[in-house]
Amino acid sequence: MTESPLPFPAQNNNSSEAAGKSVSGLRLVDAIGAAKAQFGLVTGLTPHAVTGVRSRPGGGWSVLVDVVELARIPDSTSVMATYRVDVDGDGELSACERLRRFTRGATDS
Repeated sequence: MTESPLPFPAQNNNSSEAAGKSVSGLRLVDAIGAAKAQFGLVTGLTPHAVTGVRSRPGGGWSVLVDVVELARIPDSTSVMATYRVDVDGDGELSACERLRRFTRGATDS
């Protein structure tokens, strides 16, 4: 069994982050939309949920996206995955990686 990814560490909030913007000025809601759309195009997977977001030090955002990798019946046995999707200050995909896989019915301990 793989371990859950560590949560994003707490960061100091400056005025731009408090307003929902990174250093680059890309709004958080726009970054989430860009991350989900571009991730779906690149991987062919449909984003199921966004489970975490943080600003990146050089600008841009890092978004945690959950997807169904293998649908099963009953649904609680479907294989899910969490991906970290990074978008730059212009909203362009800069990186993505799978962090963990789990069954939908599993809980973090």
